Amino acid sequence: MAGKAKTVAELVAAAKQGIENLTVEEVASELEEGNAVLVDIRESEERIQNGFIPGAVHLPRGMLEFYADPASPSYRSEIAPDKRVILHCAAGARSALGVRALQELGYTNVAHLEGGFRAWATGGQPVEKERLGM
Repeated sequence: MAGKAKTVAELVAAAKQGIENLTVEEVASELEEGNAVLVDIRESEERIQNGFIPGAVHLPRGMLEFYADPASPSYRSEIAPDKRVILHCAAGARSALGVRALQELGYTNVAHLEGGFRAWATGGQPVEKERLGM
């Protein structure tokens, strides 16, 4: 018999206990140093509506594990188990779960942006808008 079902809030809280949670300032510093790959796991519609962090690689959450696994036909070489990878979503929940998934795939130097894109944008960091039709 399976244990008591968990809520998504409980899953996110548990994930955040076992991962590296970075502030906006810490992420900005790592990006400035050039040692990290920032991955935007939001949906395309979110990027169009709200903008995106310049230089972030877009790998939507629904395909993250497939993009991240070097053995997958969908693998994207922008990220790799031996690279410093920082995930972000809109508010920090999906990215926390995404970091846990990457850890299970063997990523050891992976973190997420606590507060997500919202924290980045309200923290005065640069944001770009999608250019449609270009």
